[in-house]
Amino acid sequence: MKPVRAKWRHRGESGSAAIEFAFVAPVFFMFLFGIIEGGIMFFGQAALMNSVQDAARLIRTGQAQGSLDQTGFTQQICNGISGLLDCGNLQVDVQNYPTGFGTSQSSPTDSNGNLLSGQNRYNTGGPCDVVIVRAFYKYNIITPVLTPFLASNAGNNFNWLTASAAFRNEPYGTTTC
Repeated sequence: MKPVRAKWRHRGESGSAAIEFAFVAPVFFMFLFGIIEGGIMFFGQAALMNSVQDAARLIRTGQAQGSLDQTGFTQQICNGISGLLDCGNLQVDVQNYPTGFGTSQSSPTDSNGNLLSGQNRYNTGGPCDVVIVRAFYKYNIITPVLTPFLASNAGNNFNWLTASAAFRNEPYGTTTC
């Protein structure tokens, strides 16, 4: 009778690993997808910052003035992020300050986390002007359970990836600063 009882006991424990995995798997996959999505957001932010710095150099050196319009400049930034992010959610704001920074910059979003209107100017300025280039990318969060942790504002299902560059244009041409 002992061998039969031991055999039954062995069979009774054979599915316990599958049942334990069924309990643990949802939490494991939620964390796994959250790590992946957080990584995509992190690398997207880094790509956006790098692309804005590269495109801002075109304005700083005078290469963009006269040769690039707002669409062409936005495309320059888009080329730097297109391997990771969709350019349809990209918005670029370029503003010049001929007399320097006289006022502080206010938040580009409202209290609900939405981008305020008027954040798509394109004024590259002239030689020696101070210019601020800002890019805003609306990243829609895919992992539904982690939306409250990854969203920029409570109740939203997106996060703003932003990058900016502030500089004084070089004295290109015959101008001196």
